[in-house]
Amino acid sequence: MLYHRRFYHQCVLAAETQAELEKEETKSVENVAHNRHRKRDYMGMLEYKKEEEAPVVKALIVDLTPKVATCLLPGLPAYLLFMCVRHTDFDNDDEKVKSFLTSTINEIKKAVKTHYADVERVTFWLANTCRFLHTLKQYSGEKQFQTKNTPRQNEHCLRNFDLSEYRQVFSDLAVWIYQTLIKNMEATIQPSIVPAVLEHEAIAGLTGSKPSGLRSRRSSRAEDTPEYSLDSLMKSMNLFLRVLTQQDVDPELIKQIFRQVYYFLGASALNNLLLRKAMCKWSKGMQIRYNLSHMEQWLRDNKLQESGAGASLDPIIQASQLLQARKTDSDVDSVCDMCSKLTVPQIVKILNLYTPVDEFEERVPISFIRKIQQKLKERESTDTSLLMDLEFAYSVTFPFNPSSIALETIEVPEQLNIAKLVVRC
Repeated sequence: MLYHRRFYHQCVLAAETQAELEKEETKSVENVAHNRHRKRDYMGMLEYKKEEEAPVVKALIVDLTPKVATCLLPGLPAYLLFMCVRHTDFDNDDEKVKSFLTSTINEIKKAVKTHYADVERVTFWLANTCRFLHTLKQYSGEKQFQTKNTPRQNEHCLRNFDLSEYRQVFSDLAVWIYQTLIKNMEATIQPSIVPAVLEHEAIAGLTGSKPSGLRSRRSSRAEDTPEYSLDSLMKSMNLFLRVLTQQDVDPELIKQIFRQVYYFLGASALNNLLLRKAMCKWSKGMQIRYNLSHMEQWLRDNKLQESGAGASLDPIIQASQLLQARKTDSDVDSVCDMCSKLTVPQIVKILNLYTPVDEFEERVPISFIRKIQQKLKERESTDTSLLMDLEFAYSVTFPFNPSSIALETIEVPEQLNIAKLVVRC
């Protein structure tokens, strides 16, 4: 009897133990299934309530500074904004997406206008507006923009909305920000152009009547304003490139920016040369050419020689070469060929202003100038302007640049203060 009772208790204990093990195993399986389910459902979207739209946009655009952003994923504001758009598409909420995109556009404009003189802030929003534009294309569902997408990225494409019209709006916005940045950069370098390109005398003793031992390396103006010099111009270029790189501006866009800035630099220098007789002499031509070589070398050092920036300096380079060229009747053809980027009035003006270095050098013969004019009539160009147009702008484009970053891997940093306003889906 005792044996049977003992056997009975053992059986009960074994059954209870087995039940507990099965229960724990079930919990473990449920936890694994639960975790996998959460991972599978996360689609790289951010859900926000309609009343939280303004705080979210403000946190991502108004409050976010470039200094904070440099510690985060490049283009993070653009990605997070698009992830909010994706959820409005998921919900097929037409009014919500219109409101969100309109707020985004308005706040970006406001941020740029408020900080228009801040190169770093304007660059930051140029980079993020372009990234948002690229992202709208990459996840539009259009085949032409999906060639480099992963299968998972294709799953994240918009399902309900065609935002192609908004893409044009953001493209126009990017052009406006780009123009604001260019004006800012031009204003920064403008005071340094004449001292750096025309007045800087790196080759000691080459100009003026003073003995070389008494000749200062800087012109009187450069001495009066030492903050404006070739060094200050180069420092500005280095600053521009550093900011553009830190803010992850597209490489192709960086090339366009420097082509425009170099055009302004060269045009400003040439216009000043055409209005200053004292600059139009052989020795100054050599000095100017030497100074410009530093600008060309900077492009090569920073792998920007294929940007077209160097070519935009051609007019002022050719003007410096014209000052150094021989000016006899036998040189008419070579001079005309050398000055292909200068207009006829510019060439004639420089020749008329040309001043002999000393009493042993003759002035440019009138016969030479007339033969130059006669030869240049054969040109097809109809440009008869004397001064270069400082307002001229090359067309800017934003070549499509897709991202390899998967949206579902993007986290919302605590620094942005929107974690309580949005829900990761």
